[in-house]
Amino acid sequence: MVFWVKIINGKKLTASFDMFFLVVRKKDLTFALSQRKSERIHKNYFNNIGMYLEAEKKKEIFSKFGGSETNTGSVEGQIALFSYRINHLTEHLKKNRKDFGTQRSLQLLVGKRRSLLDYLKGKDIEKYRALIKELGLRR
Repeated sequence: MVFWVKIINGKKLTASFDMFFLVVRKKDLTFALSQRKSERIHKNYFNNIGMYLEAEKKKEIFSKFGGSETNTGSVEGQIALFSYRINHLTEHLKKNRKDFGTQRSLQLLVGKRRSLLDYLKGKDIEKYRALIKELGLRR
């Protein structure tokens, strides 16, 4: 539920309908979001959760498996990225069993990874075996 809050001299006053209002979530009154898009802060910033896949982590995955940071189209890099995302979604589904949207996206990711693994297996069996061993996949 969203309601309006007016901040004057650092104090929060509620139930006023003025142009200087800021939207605040009822469950967490510790922060207010600015109306300007450039000053909006993601909710996870305050929870110290952060995003699960940051740009640095992607670069690390592609530099390790794809050959370089910029080689984002390599099959090995894509498989490694899908594996990282699959592991993250699996942990999420262990906590949230009824999240069927995430369950469907996990199944789609597993299918994409499977098709890329099949492609790599047909193209270069040695790279396939090395990648399976390094990622720890059961195959």
